[in-house]
Amino acid sequence: MRKRIPRISLASFLLVSLLLPASAAEEDAPPDLSAEAAVLAELETGRVLFEKNGDKPMKAASTVKILTALTALETLEPGEKITILPAWTGAEGSSMYLRAGEELTAEELLCGLLLVSGNDAAVALACAAAGSEEAFVHRMNEKAQALGMKDSRFADASGLASEGHQVTARDMAVLGRAAMENELIRDIVSRKSTAAAGRTLRNHNKLLWLYEGAVGVKTGYTKAAGRTLVSCARREGLTLLCVTLNAPEDWKDHAALLDWGFAHYASPEPGNRTWTVSVVSGLSETVEVISGEGELPLLPREGWHWEVRLPGFVYAPVSAGEAAGRLLCRSDSGEILAELPLRFARDVPLDPEIPLDFWEKLRWAWFFACRHAPNVPQTAFY
Repeated sequence: MRKRIPRISLASFLLVSLLLPASAAEEDAPPDLSAEAAVLAELETGRVLFEKNGDKPMKAASTVKILTALTALETLEPGEKITILPAWTGAEGSSMYLRAGEELTAEELLCGLLLVSGNDAAVALACAAAGSEEAFVHRMNEKAQALGMKDSRFADASGLASEGHQVTARDMAVLGRAAMENELIRDIVSRKSTAAAGRTLRNHNKLLWLYEGAVGVKTGYTKAAGRTLVSCARREGLTLLCVTLNAPEDWKDHAALLDWGFAHYASPEPGNRTWTVSVVSGLSETVEVISGEGELPLLPREGWHWEVRLPGFVYAPVSAGEAAGRLLCRSDSGEILAELPLRFARDVPLDPEIPLDFWEKLRWAWFFACRHAPNVPQTAFY
């Protein structure tokens, strides 16, 4: 006779199952997105941390204006005055409401372009920079290829065109990275609002209000493209760039994907740390050591540590900038993930009253050998 499972036991099992924490794999998995295509990348190196249909041809809508801004600045100076022609006004869709005959600087037009997505500003910048929008679009495509946007092409300066242009999420990440490297564009897209030519322009990028650390960059929407968004956020020394194309819930997608990136990756910045090394026969008994410049990888948040390798002592004279040792970023399994040079921070001249002949050097070497193992560098972990 088959035994029945008591109802109370089954209910208890279901309750416990619901209360158990998610598995490590589930916790580490990127979030589900509404976007048809998406990319998350580190800004500094461009390393892609996540992609969904990253190479699928898509429409970009007004995120095209990021390229418009970069291309315009190759010709126009920010303070250059531009007189608005009648043909540049009354553009379809979003606008900064330019009026024929008024005079604006290129920077004011860029604010209208990037903050309120002015299609009239896009036309004005294009025509002022190249004489016509058609000529300007040719420059845009050249600029895109120069940036490495190999799978993208553009048909207008505003992103309104539904035919003749296509982008990929991966290429838009390349574009966003280039834009954030431009000081003026980086400044403009980080503003929640600004005054320009007698107008108050409020940024369409809601992430600047909704997401901690958000610093840019551009929104977009057309019926053909759906909602598009390129965003950038910075936390704890790490800057991430996020792209979504055709994303009905783009704000939610970006917040979730950025949260996932910040939770799983870190920039292993050693910080402003200094060390000291004993100096033999110097006018100073010690010399400070600082870390030099070097490329740092993007790493998981856990599973690595810094290791300092320095000699037990050095003989004077010591020169500022001279190699002193190494700073290693090592995984817990022992693999060296990154290496920075350590250099002396200042000069330490030789003390003429402490001669260093062969026997004197031998005596000092023996003395320091008692404090540090001979010929074995000091090692510190943190």
